[in-house]
Amino acid sequence: MENPVCPLDYRYGRPVLKEIFGESSKLQYLLDVEAALARAHAAVGTIPKSAAQEISRKASVKYVTAKRVAEIERETKHDIMAVTKALGEVCTGDAGKYVHLGATSYDIVDTANALQFAAATSQISSQLKELRRVLVRLAKEHRDTLMLGRTHGQFSIPITFGLKMAVYALEVDRQLERMHECKSRVLVGKMSGAVGTGAALGKQALKIQQLVMTDLKLGIEEGATQIVDRDRYIELLSVLANIAVSMEKFATEVRNLQRSEIGEASEAFEAKKQVGSSTMPQKKNPITSEQVCGLARVVRCYVIPGYEDAIQWHERDLANSSAERFILPHSLILTDWIVSQMIEVFSHLQVNPKRMLLNLERSQGLPMSEAVMTKLVEKGMGRGDAHELLRVSALKASESGEQLLAVLRRTPKVTGLLSASELKAAMNPANYLGVAGAVVDNIVKKLSR
Repeated sequence: MENPVCPLDYRYGRPVLKEIFGESSKLQYLLDVEAALARAHAAVGTIPKSAAQEISRKASVKYVTAKRVAEIERETKHDIMAVTKALGEVCTGDAGKYVHLGATSYDIVDTANALQFAAATSQISSQLKELRRVLVRLAKEHRDTLMLGRTHGQFSIPITFGLKMAVYALEVDRQLERMHECKSRVLVGKMSGAVGTGAALGKQALKIQQLVMTDLKLGIEEGATQIVDRDRYIELLSVLANIAVSMEKFATEVRNLQRSEIGEASEAFEAKKQVGSSTMPQKKNPITSEQVCGLARVVRCYVIPGYEDAIQWHERDLANSSAERFILPHSLILTDWIVSQMIEVFSHLQVNPKRMLLNLERSQGLPMSEAVMTKLVEKGMGRGDAHELLRVSALKASESGEQLLAVLRRTPKVTGLLSASELKAAMNPANYLGVAGAVVDNIVKKLSR
């Protein structure tokens, strides 16, 4: 390819996904539909079986080349007519005259789209399963790895890194469910003619449609206009956008944990050759996670034209066609890509438990204020009073730079209810993890079935 413009051509996307949406593969999917249509006609007796056999034999990019289709399209200004004419040309005898019998262009296009969706979503599901497996491994490995929890960008209470990863694994599992559940509504084709009546297909129109879709292992658009209803495409694009949100969420956390002042986890860095900055030699940037965040935003943007494309004039117009040439392949290729990139990040993630403990120590014990408050309530102090006492004590510690424990040891209302050993135990982060371990175990068990 000379002077490629689209970054998918030279930078992003796994080859297997780009192959599904490549020019040759797209043509083959269209030919597969034409061949299935011919076989269905033969099955109901509207064309000779020999013609269907010849059409099926020649419905291959081995005989119908993208180059020839492009030549015809330059003359006809119609892409599907170019395909059907190119297929008819290579068929021997009178088989060519039965190509595309009774069909409209989008019988072929939308059914071919469904075949592409089936192949692409299968790949994405496989990637999600692998990401889930990697996250489950991290959850098990770091079940008890203590770290600070953070809310609003501030220290909150202790958590474990394993719990964080288990929560992510469960989210990926839900995305897998969404992908699976939408397939029954998305992987459908149609063979019902110009406005959905099947008039040109004759009295056997419904049988022909059923035979074609069974042949291609697709569901049926039971009530179409000239196109498969685009609410189906909206659902697919929305699921992809949802997956993209999850990937950006995970990537954003990696980026934050890799910040110099946090340093609790980071992307792998090849020390021998990798360069972090063209001018700052010390830099180790989370470039893969940043790429995921940027591309996830692109995937989400494609939802909007998907919604717009569903608004058609009467039984259909052509305004959706040009937009879908971009949004459908790009959304699927990029979603698959960013999931694969998150697999790479988490597979080689550098986790730093020592830094996690150091950050806990630097927190002046402030994240343990809730734990002490709870202990005071257990000893009989009112919950509101205990909260106010710890709020004031935490402010004193913050302003003075002291450890919260030191402030509490000078507070009679605390020492009058808690012994020195009880206070020390309440201030130990490892003692305030609640049922985090059990939550991780339950998630790991669920996702390891």
